[in-house]
Amino acid sequence: MFSSLKCFGAMCRRDQQSQNYFSVTQGVRIFSYKDLILATRNFYPDNKIGAGGFGTVYKGVLKDGTEVAMKQLSAESEQGVHQFSTEISTISAIKHENLVMLLGCCIEEDHRILVYEYLENNSLSHALFGSNNGAINLDWQARSKICIGTARGIAYLHDEVTPRIVHRDIKASNILLDKDLNPKIADFGLAKLFPDNITHLSTRVAGTL
Repeated sequence: MFSSLKCFGAMCRRDQQSQNYFSVTQGVRIFSYKDLILATRNFYPDNKIGAGGFGTVYKGVLKDGTEVAMKQLSAESEQGVHQFSTEISTISAIKHENLVMLLGCCIEEDHRILVYEYLENNSLSHALFGSNNGAINLDWQARSKICIGTARGIAYLHDEVTPRIVHRDIKASNILLDKDLNPKIADFGLAKLFPDNITHLSTRVAGTL
């Protein structure tokens, strides 16, 4: 038995037994806020794996055992729900070995959460500048692979995606590493999604790092 609700401007249905949400018209997997609370143990601080200008990232485990990374968006957007839904659909359809895969999203009341694939070795920033427990010894072969893979991801966004996407915030913390140290660019769609009222992002070098 199904009940209907409005979600991202598309009609969604909820299975009363499984409590799983899914989009009928947009082709984007919709997660309930309740399921994400369970996956992160109510966004327990120990599950926090990153933070940035767009929000805080938590590690979570879905009911089927899939490990994911969830970004709680903190920026306000002036976009309408339908426009936001369309952009999510566009970004979720982008697939490349050097881009982090968007698995789905959640929007309930004021909650906007993006659900990504989880990458075992955190970010390049964590690998280079992390604590003794987090830093990774990257030899020149690994560093070369990371540089070339990142360049391939940027080239794909600039030249092969329609409409083209300019990241605007390439930095070590937005380059994630999988278990084999393959790089994947994160947050490549956020420049398009958030925020509408910011005209530029600072990229000046600052601080010891």
